[in-house]
Amino acid sequence: MPIFPIAGPRRRAGGIARLAAALFLVSTVSACTSIGNSLQEAADSESAKLQSGYMPGPARDPVTFEGVQKGDPQSPIGQSQHPKILAAYGGAYNDPKLEQTLATIVGRLAAVTDDATRAYRITVLNSPNVNAFALPGGYLYVTRGLLALANDSAEVAAVIAHEMGHVTANHGIERQRREQAVELAGRVVNEVLASDADGRAALARNRLSLASFSRNQELQADALGIRQIGRAGYDAFAAARFLKAMDAYSHFRNAFQAENPNLDFLASHPGTPQRMELAENHARQFGAPGTGLTDRDRYLAGIDGMLFGDSAVEGYVRGHDFYHPGLGITFRVPEGFVIDNTAEAVLATGPDDTAIRFDGVALPETTPLKDYIMSGWIGGLDPSSIRPERIGNLEAVSARATGGEYVFDVTVIRIGGQVYRFLTAMPSASGEAIQRTAEGVANSFRMLTPEEKNSLKPLRIRIVAAKPGDSVSSLARKIVGVDRKDEMFRLLNEIEPNGEVQAGTRYKIIAE
Repeated sequence: MPIFPIAGPRRRAGGIARLAAALFLVSTVSACTSIGNSLQEAADSESAKLQSGYMPGPARDPVTFEGVQKGDPQSPIGQSQHPKILAAYGGAYNDPKLEQTLATIVGRLAAVTDDATRAYRITVLNSPNVNAFALPGGYLYVTRGLLALANDSAEVAAVIAHEMGHVTANHGIERQRREQAVELAGRVVNEVLASDADGRAALARNRLSLASFSRNQELQADALGIRQIGRAGYDAFAAARFLKAMDAYSHFRNAFQAENPNLDFLASHPGTPQRMELAENHARQFGAPGTGLTDRDRYLAGIDGMLFGDSAVEGYVRGHDFYHPGLGITFRVPEGFVIDNTAEAVLATGPDDTAIRFDGVALPETTPLKDYIMSGWIGGLDPSSIRPERIGNLEAVSARATGGEYVFDVTVIRIGGQVYRFLTAMPSASGEAIQRTAEGVANSFRMLTPEEKNSLKPLRIRIVAAKPGDSVSSLARKIVGVDRKDEMFRLLNEIEPNGEVQAGTRYKIIAE
């Protein structure tokens, strides 16, 4: 959650309500993301970098990225977007031990690349999201959230090789050209053929074609990447294995996601089952499962101590509680809710199609809260429902709003020149349940004591070895800061529902 300030929503309340159950639950998990011009509004300052660039020369010796970057005509594209990527993802995550682990993987892949003139720069982004992507010019990105989910060097190699495949195939350039063509077509349809149903249908077909083209790019990058990791001696089945892990993590995060993924026909990625099946087919060219290097112990040693989840700047989620030591605030959501701390707001989703949004805005202390809540940012507001309150010793105002099939409870709380906002959405048929939920969450809001602020520490990945007699449950109990510990332990370590730990094997847990 950002500290200052957040613009208030100005859409109709009904629009927010219809999106509440789905938009608030959009997965952060993606195999890769195409980055074009969507980050133009991001800050233009670059924070600390984590980088390692390798290209094979005549003697297969590593060469620094900066030394050969100027020889790539596409490098200005990646170079111009790199600071914006850093700004959008919380900067680079710096850890020399982790850097060396990734440098080894990149160097091994670069030694067998088909493009001997290409150099690569890999940056670990300081984000808990599970993501990876590439920019033209050899700029590769992985989040620490993705690295926390991976279990060996082969899986990370599969991700990196996939992104190298995008660069080698010039997908970024092709995607940019097609997006520009569709944008131009859109302007023609909107400005010239606005009343022409055939024109609008043509535009829709173009957009669908663009999405399909992107899916084909993903499958092509899968094939290129699997071939590369196989040639590098890694376990070629790691790609399918990690796709399965990401799919499981997506379901874990999205308890209320749509059951039919085919409904999202404009998704930029092919369905995970299809990708896993194709990935396994490509991998069989290099032998049976178990053939090739996984380098699991070295990888786990590289991520031991890596930050997990949110940073202090964003605030911490601990089970059903949210803490922000910088702002000095905390609140709690009810049992059965899942908190997602996004860059724009803290979102919580729960049973009965309930969604809660929490954010903050700057507001002059001279502006009455009642005037602020009536200033137009709440659609469907019922003025008669506005009521002043005290939450602890803090001034607050609550109100009710309606829109479509949903009802909203809005509570704003003032601390100096900052106002914190709770928006609770629930189907209209829920009756007074919304008031109980909204009041329970808002009334849990309070200031942190100095002792509490000092005691809050970030979560980190820790590597432990299973001892004789250990089980999934016994090791999962060592995890702190998250719910459903057994499920999280299995996800982090790719243990099947009926699987168990093995004595002497090293596993990931989450601890302070």
